Amino acid sequence: MTVELTMLAWSVGLLFVLILVQVLAGIRAQGLMPLANSRDNLPPPKVFQARAGRCVDNHKEGLVLFAPLVLIAAVAHVSNSWTVLGAQLFFYARVAHALIYLTGIPVIRPLAWGAGIAGTGMIFLSVLHIL
Repeated sequence: MTVELTMLAWSVGLLFVLILVQVLAGIRAQGLMPLANSRDNLPPPKVFQARAGRCVDNHKEGLVLFAPLVLIAAVAHVSNSWTVLGAQLFFYARVAHALIYLTGIPVIRPLAWGAGIAGTGMIFLSVLHIL
């Protein structure tokens, strides 16, 4: 398996972990039974619960761009130093982004997000044979 596909698999694994964090935050904030029922009258989410939800949503958005490009590169047999670096940059930036987001550290979160986007862009440009 290529490095790019491995980074995609780890990125999906990160999504699993983030969803688990979100679920546990919800259970802690709202209780198991209210979440196990219809959820029609839940109070607004607590701060960490809401942050975890936004973190999951943000990672999904990143994966929507990253995953197809990695799969296109794999099918087209495009694997070079740029795609490898881009995939690694995406994954490690997303890990940093998640940790920064969940801990509530201000200001630097967009830098981690930008690094992930840059990695995705590197793969995009390589697939189009621009890099």
